[in-house]
Amino acid sequence: MNPEGKRLLNIVILGFGFMFMFTAFQTCGNIEQTVIKSFNSTEFHGSGYTSMAIIYGVFSASNLIAPSVVAVIGPQLSMFFSGLLYSGYIAMFIYPYTWSFYTASVLVGIGAAVLWTAQGNVLTINSNDTTIGRNSGIFWALLQFSLFFGNLYIYCAWHGHVHITDKDRQTVFISLTVISLVGCFLFFLIRKPDPESSPAEVSESLLQAESTEKLSHVLTPTLLFAVQACKIFVTKEMMLLSISIGYTGLELTFYSGVYGTCIGSMTRFGQDAKSLIGISGICIGIGEILGGGVFGMLNKCNRFGRNPVVLLGLITHFIAFYLIFLNIASDAPLAPEAGTDLQAYISPSVSVALLCSFLLGLGDSCFNTQLLSIIGFMFRDNSAPAFAVFKFIQSIMAALAFFYSNYLLLHWQLLILVLAGFLGSMMFFVAEWMAESSRRESDYDSI
Repeated sequence: MNPEGKRLLNIVILGFGFMFMFTAFQTCGNIEQTVIKSFNSTEFHGSGYTSMAIIYGVFSASNLIAPSVVAVIGPQLSMFFSGLLYSGYIAMFIYPYTWSFYTASVLVGIGAAVLWTAQGNVLTINSNDTTIGRNSGIFWALLQFSLFFGNLYIYCAWHGHVHITDKDRQTVFISLTVISLVGCFLFFLIRKPDPESSPAEVSESLLQAESTEKLSHVLTPTLLFAVQACKIFVTKEMMLLSISIGYTGLELTFYSGVYGTCIGSMTRFGQDAKSLIGISGICIGIGEILGGGVFGMLNKCNRFGRNPVVLLGLITHFIAFYLIFLNIASDAPLAPEAGTDLQAYISPSVSVALLCSFLLGLGDSCFNTQLLSIIGFMFRDNSAPAFAVFKFIQSIMAALAFFYSNYLLLHWQLLILVLAGFLGSMMFFVAEWMAESSRRESDYDSI
């Protein structure tokens, strides 16, 4: 196989590995609060919202140490061992205990930082300037398909189940654990690409450290990386964008954990309420893939700038929030396992609930594609620390949102999202205006 074919095969294997892993983990996150409420045991007092808050909080802090871990043991082993931590978290639900639940949450937070750092390195060393866009698209598409398969399995497994029994729970999580482990072992099929005279080769030589003696050479770049990230964090551009980034963390929490729980709690949806959590996840995935594909391509012909896409995302989310407010009972996020009999302001509609799922995914892709685009443009000379700041802010806000989801009724959560979305969009418009002004000045100077 020629070198380019070898690198492309590595990207495909990487995508399939993540697809299997996140088919299991995203499905787990989508259903875990519903599962926990149905688990009758005096020995277990965990909360799915608290667990996800811990995961995202630890994830944000662990981004500082992740480059060193990947540098010492290499990206392949880093992804494998991080994947085992994900699998352990999922397997914990087979026989859950409070101490193991929260311990696994901390470990997954650390593993997530290492996993995504290693993924970025593998993508880099298998790409060049002409193939990075294609390879990123292949990886993104395969990753997003994880929203389909796991949620479809949940729909089929729980169809017609009003109560999730211990056997139902164990069957689902044993299956998800096996799926996750398949993804882990796929990483061993990735082969070291033939070296090229490119920055990627330098990156690979750094990350393929073979002895502890190299650790001292790794820590210095890591500290420099942290210093650069801190400097970028306090720039005017990043301070403006931080509001928009924070909003993506809040709405990430809502669509990935809270909204599915709300749907499963609505007894007025009938016996299919629990299985509808899976269909909701599929609708979110359709919105994400559609939006990511369309708006990702629009970045190549950026004639009207990024603001129209962000405005579309804001309008899409506001429509979704308003319909959810009308359709879903206010106590749905906190309802017991039996669900809630309350009605909101209209007769509860499954079709409206699933439409909102699609709109949540579509709006999320609007914000994320444009944020990635503008950060890559504004901080092109320091893209790695800039994207680390992006992940840090997003993860902190996601952790905060999962924490308050334990206590706030649905309408208060929606109000927070509306205010944060409006303010974040306004700040993005200002940042885009600054970016456009900078581009015009650069074009003028070149002329």
